[in-house]
Formats: sequence, structure tokens, C-alpha cells
Amino acid sequence: MLNAYHSTEPALQIEVISPTVQGVGSKRYVEYTVKLKTTLPIFNQTESIVKRRYSDFEWLHKELERADTKIAVPSLPDKAWQRQLPFRQDAGLFQEDFIEERRRGLETFINKIAAHPLAQNERALHVFLLETDIDLNQYVRGKLKP
Repeated sequence: MLNAYHSTEPALQIEVISPTVQGVGSKRYVEYTVKLKTTLPIFNQTESIVKRRYSDFEWLHKELERADTKIAVPSLPDKAWQRQLPFRQDAGLFQEDFIEERRRGLETFINKIAAHPLAQNERALHVFLLETDIDLNQYVRGKLKP
């Protein structure tokens, strides 16, 4: 029988999949499904599926930058301000090729972060990957208790 250390699969797999445009008019946004599968004991769940927006990735990025660690936090895909300008001839932020490019960038970002041993101890990462909602009223910055 295979265990976490002798498996043919990676101990940590994160996919950012199924981007979906939500809302209407100026309230539109893209929601991504973040799917986690892990055998690492630091995570209290072996599988998780949560919905996240770009702003949630920004929140995680800021939290990790504020954390008292030596983590070099990778960049997020660009905010794409020019795609938000009115009177564009295309769909701007909601154009399929842009959404796919951003999805790939977000997937790269979250995999780099989650693979870092110091980041795995940060409460923000666990909230981002495992909690259905990021409740900032309940969230307390810091490291997980051993």
C-alpha cells in the first residue's frame, strides 16, 4: 500500500479550474474553482473545493507579504487596468483568452505558495484553500498552532 511518502502522485495538488463569469453589468466578476488534494499532514483535510475571485488571491498575497516569515511571495497575474476601460471593442476582463491566461497565472501562484514549507504553516493559506468563505471578521492572522 502506498503512503504519503511513497505515492506516485504528488503530496500536494492544487488546480484552479472552471472560471465562471458571475453577476451582471458593472458587478460582473470571474469566479474560479480551487481544488486541493493532499496527503500532507499539515492540512486538516485531504481534499477541498472552494470558489475564489481574483480579489481573494490578492488577499492571500497581501497576508503572506505581511506575515513574519522569509517567504518570497511570487507575483500575481496583472490587475489588467486597461481591460477595465469603458468603450472597448472586446469583452475586456471577460474575454475568454484573458480569463484563461489569468487562470493559469493564478494556478502557478497558488502552487508555488502552497509548496513552500513556511507558507504551509500560515493560517491565511489554510483559510484560502479549505474554508468555503473567507470571513475577515473571524480571521486571525498568524501561524497554525503545532
